[in-house]
Amino acid sequence: MPIFRPRRRRAEGTPRLGSAPTAITRRCLDSALACARSAYPNEFGGILRADVPGTISELLLLPGTTAGRRHANFQLHMLHVDLAVTGTVHSHPSGALYPSQADITLFRHWGQRHLILGTPFSEGAWRAYDGNGREVTLAVLGAGGTDEGGPGLPVYRPRAVHRPLPSAAAPDLPDEA
Repeated sequence: MPIFRPRRRRAEGTPRLGSAPTAITRRCLDSALACARSAYPNEFGGILRADVPGTISELLLLPGTTAGRRHANFQLHMLHVDLAVTGTVHSHPSGALYPSQADITLFRHWGQRHLILGTPFSEGAWRAYDGNGREVTLAVLGAGGTDEGGPGLPVYRPRAVHRPLPSAAAPDLPDEA
C-alpha cells in the first residue's frame, strides 16, 4: 500500500521559506531608524524577522540587550525559537556604514541579512550585509508612491499624525497676560 505524502506547492516566482530576504518594508526600516535616533549617542540593536519569505517585515527588541557608545550586546538566548528570524540591525553613532570585525563575527555566526544604520539616521543612512560581511541590496517596499506591497503584504502609507488646522477653522485662544 503506497504511503500518502501531501505536497505543498509554492507559487511560481515566490522565494522559499528560509531563503535570504531581498526586500524590507518601509515600516520596518522606519522603525529601526527611529529606534537608532532615540538611542543616540549610544548604539541600538535589534533582530530582523521576515514574515513573508523574502521580505523583512518586523523588528524585534530583545530583553536584556545592553548598549553603550561603542557597543550593543544582544542576549540571543532571550530570543524564542522562530524560523522566520533572519538577521540583526544595529546602529553606528559614528556614522560609519561598514561592519567592524566584531560585526563580521556576529554576521558569520548568526543570520542571513544584517543592517547597519549610521547618523543622521535618515532614509539613505543604512547599508545591508550578508552573513559574510559583503554589502547586498535590499529593495524597500511601500516606499514613496509605489503600491508594491509584495505577496500578502499591506502597502505602507504613512499617516499624518499632526494635521495643521485651516487658518479659518483655527480656534481663538485667549491672550495670556
